[in-house]
Amino acid sequence: QVLLAESGGGSAEAGGSLILSCTLPRNFTSIYYMGWFRQCPGLEREGVAALAGDGRAIYASSVKGRFTVSRDNTKTTLYLQMNSLKSEDTAMYYCAAGHPGKWALVPPLSPSEYSYWGQGTQVTVSL
Repeated sequence: QVLLAESGGGSAEAGGSLILSCTLPRNFTSIYYMGWFRQCPGLEREGVAALAGDGRAIYASSVKGRFTVSRDNTKTTLYLQMNSLKSEDTAMYYCAAGHPGKWALVPPLSPSEYSYWGQGTQVTVSL
């Protein structure tokens, strides 16, 4: 089973910043879009940001203007820069890769549109 590897989670104070990274296997050439999701205990997993192969990005309204999703030139690492953190950003964050070969006009934020997942990295924001 293919797993993505997240890193960079941890603790921050409200107003601070963190950057998450996600390493993809080098043979992921047929993946068109990737995304970041988060989940709090007892709640459903929600889409945070997604990035298509052409650079088009989409964000949840709760993070727009504060979070930035990007990818390195080799397309093997996905990033999530999180600024102006709030206590409500506290969650387990997951990286995900879309269905192989599937193209989307707008990269989706629905978990059902993704095939591969990481194990998650915890982000805790204190007041």
